[in-house]
Amino acid sequence: MTGMIENWIKNDRQKKMFDKAERISNEARKHVQETDRQAAFSHETLKVIKEEGYPSLALPVDEGGAGLSLYELLLLQEKVAEGDGSTALSIGWHMGVMMELSQEQLWEEAAYNRIVKEVTGRQKVVNRAATEPATGSPTRGGVPETTAVKRENRYIINGRKSFTSMAEHLDYYIVSAYIEDKDTVGWFLIDRHHPGLSVEKTWDTLGMRGTGSDDLVMKDVELNEEDLVELKGEGKSPAKGWLLHIPACYLGIAVAARNDAIAFAKEFQPNSLDTPISEVHHIQDKIGEMEWKLMQAHEFLYSVARRWDEEPENRGKIGADLGAVKLAVTNTANEVVDLAMRIAGGRGLSKKFPFEKYYRDVRAGLHNPPMDDAVVSMLAKKALEE
Repeated sequence: MTGMIENWIKNDRQKKMFDKAERISNEARKHVQETDRQAAFSHETLKVIKEEGYPSLALPVDEGGAGLSLYELLLLQEKVAEGDGSTALSIGWHMGVMMELSQEQLWEEAAYNRIVKEVTGRQKVVNRAATEPATGSPTRGGVPETTAVKRENRYIINGRKSFTSMAEHLDYYIVSAYIEDKDTVGWFLIDRHHPGLSVEKTWDTLGMRGTGSDDLVMKDVELNEEDLVELKGEGKSPAKGWLLHIPACYLGIAVAARNDAIAFAKEFQPNSLDTPISEVHHIQDKIGEMEWKLMQAHEFLYSVARRWDEEPENRGKIGADLGAVKLAVTNTANEVVDLAMRIAGGRGLSKKFPFEKYYRDVRAGLHNPPMDDAVVSMLAKKALEE
């Protein structure tokens, strides 16, 4: 069953790129049982991601990318998530980082061109490694315990990063560290094969297990000065539209749950009924409720994305809107999946059906940034100031 996400395709360009996302989605769906069981990202899916040239799409056209708009990014990410939320969230971080670096010009030209060449020429995949066990989410402002100590013209990095999505499969890590000689936080670009770098298999969570978000461990990693690519607060915009890839991901999971719930309702006929359960009024009520919730979520997500694309001069003013979208859409996604579970009944708890995985995966959206309490507080302050 298709149609809900496809309805948001507006032109031939978007259809061509959407087809790439659909092929990735279909491949990812083949491996969800294995990746969920092993808590690991799929090699096969990553191969298709790179074959489709997906990693470079978010970069500008004159740099070898497709110049994705935010609207287009969300459209593609939601489709990937329909096949597997873990795949969408994982590659979404890479796509967001590429969009952030190209639009905000955070790095010196040489460092930026270095990563662009790798992404456009060889479809390399990158992610920021920022979260640590002691600091919690980097959005809360904790100073990294990972340290960068300068010795002559080299930096020695020691530390551990948690929640590193696709840890074993990334080609480059952008690692945050406290830099002693500068008394600030900075970011280092590190090749996955660099000596002293290792991945420790620690990922064992309830949901989104297929992200393979294991720990990245750095032990006496020696880096050149030019590997320090970014310092905290230099040129960063407070509003980050690309973070909407997070709610787009969980909305895609909800759409998948909706599709499977409707298919289940049309096919399942217990011997106590003369018709499938899709003819039962309370089942139809739940389907109808899923529909209007998803309609609202899509309208909110894509209308704000259009504002970001069409009103670049106002991007600094819509931080609260971006946060509100994340809060509203991820919570709605949870409600939709819960309704799908209720339609499936006790069978929804069985691993023979996909519903219990949707239920586990969609919960993770509540723990991705920005957190609900932070958004509510921001909205309240904005209203009071106005």
